[in-house]
Amino acid sequence: MKCMFARARASKNRPPYAITSVDNALRLAAHLQIEGRTTVNEAAELLGVAPSTAHRLLAMLVYRDFAVHDGREYQVGPALVPVSQEAGAAPPSRLRTAAMSPMTRLVDAVTETVTLMIRTTRVVRFIAEVECSHTLRVGHRTGMTFPAHRTSGGLSLLAELSDDQLVELYHDASDDERAPDVADLLKHVRATREQGFALNTGFSEQGVVALGHVIRDHEGTAVAALAIAMPELRFEPRAVRDLITALRTTCGEIQRNLDHGAEPR
Repeated sequence: MKCMFARARASKNRPPYAITSVDNALRLAAHLQIEGRTTVNEAAELLGVAPSTAHRLLAMLVYRDFAVHDGREYQVGPALVPVSQEAGAAPPSRLRTAAMSPMTRLVDAVTETVTLMIRTTRVVRFIAEVECSHTLRVGHRTGMTFPAHRTSGGLSLLAELSDDQLVELYHDASDDERAPDVADLLKHVRATREQGFALNTGFSEQGVVALGHVIRDHEGTAVAALAIAMPELRFEPRAVRDLITALRTTCGEIQRNLDHGAEPR
């Protein structure tokens, strides 16, 4: 045991070509996780940098969901909270293994970015994506979290709940500036249930359109969602039927992979 601890300490040597900005961002993220909150001045003092530098680092942490900006303070963000899922959901590693090959084939077919996400209460976390080859494309979302009602995949997962369950889910969210108007949310969710898929036109990001559909396990329970995302300027409403057909087919492939016990690699 003593030797094992010695090896662990040895592995903590500072890399010879350390990147200071990365190190500062990681130190700041660790500080937020421990303390729960900080300010620009506190962050600057902690890192020994100018407040303007600390502000830029915190802004990137906010963008990547490692922090949340609340007035003068920055609070620990959802990305620093361990990923948990609704009861019975497959682990992210198993979902990724089951989904990556079908997602790649879908991207080849529709030539737009495809994302995989899971829901935890009122947020979704993107756990995998396959980007298309267009210069102008949607991407770089893996690991990020969004309010569930602002994404196509999140809406499709929320539509699995009853109206009463939705009201209960959001009943204590009135102090959250990102929370939706429940009556408006119910309207969107009912439309999603009726059409069998979710359409997001700029809810999560201006200029982005996405189509979302749930992935089910062998018992028919929704365990994740898949989405096709594209810049609004390439979106053609007449193509929705074909896109949804391809999306449903891919979700079915992923479900079969899950049923056959795909193991994480």
